[in-house]
Amino acid sequence: MDYVENIKKSGLTIYDFVSKDNNDLYIPIIELESILDKGMRGFSVNGLALRTRSKVVKSEICRVLGYPVPSSFKKTQPRFLGQNFDTYIQETLNVQIWNEPVDPERRYVFLRVNEEKVISRVKVITGAELVKYDRTGTLTQKYQATMTTRNKSVLFSKSDTSRIDKWATDDASVLIDVSPNIMPKKNQLLRIASVYSKLLPMVGKSIDYLDAVQERNRGAELHKMICEHLGYSNYEDDGSYPDLVNQLIEIKLQTSPTIDLGLHSPEDGADVVVASGATFKSEDIRYVVFEGEVNHDKILLKYLYLVNGKDFTEAFPLFKGKGTNAKLQLPLPNNFFD
Repeated sequence: MDYVENIKKSGLTIYDFVSKDNNDLYIPIIELESILDKGMRGFSVNGLALRTRSKVVKSEICRVLGYPVPSSFKKTQPRFLGQNFDTYIQETLNVQIWNEPVDPERRYVFLRVNEEKVISRVKVITGAELVKYDRTGTLTQKYQATMTTRNKSVLFSKSDTSRIDKWATDDASVLIDVSPNIMPKKNQLLRIASVYSKLLPMVGKSIDYLDAVQERNRGAELHKMICEHLGYSNYEDDGSYPDLVNQLIEIKLQTSPTIDLGLHSPEDGADVVVASGATFKSEDIRYVVFEGEVNHDKILLKYLYLVNGKDFTEAFPLFKGKGTNAKLQLPLPNNFFD
């Protein structure tokens, strides 16, 4: 059966439902894997940002299957509604499924990307098979917010919270011999306006793009630059929250509108740092947000936004549903693509 040719002639889109009983248009799972594996092997995603990569791959899948490529992809569940499948581009064996349980009837298309950023294997399984790899069944809650560009740098919080204000200083010289990772001390916390003025000269500078999936390394380069501009003589980053604990600063580099906040919401009222008898809460944390633009192998730091946790959601609204998205993490076996 030439499913691809039949789909081309049908004029259907990926959103038009096809019944399982339609032997001419509904592609059985074995044939679906065969067609996609043959058509997608060797397809390069090198240098593509994650959001762009997803769209480019889905567009190529449309062409391989004989469907017209939509001008934009709707957020349907699943994304390829007509053939009842979702796609996952895998550089590792850790699968992340957002905001929904595994559907036993759905097909899950996994595209293996090798070290050269080329698709090397496609495997298709049903949700009934995929769910066997879920060892915990636990959803990880992740807070997210939306950033809209202001086309200029903005200090959203003109002053710190009262807890920080009691400890604050404008004298950056106190940081020269201080470790960025040690707990804050009185007269060592720079006022939020001072932080803003010291980091503002970073706007217009660039950092290495490195690779579409190397967010951690890009963050480290930005973190180091921030330490230098604040007046530290050395750079440290132990991956804790907040990123720069000595200044109660969390750092975000945004090349997309979605701000990932992890497990910490600026408005959850949680105790974050305890130092010298003082307890600093989530509303006290200062968020340094750089809006970046990818230019070939560099990220241009276009704008700086600075806001404390108390004012955060006014500047950057949390996603609906208490601002959380949920993801199910599934470790695939080592021989999954064999």
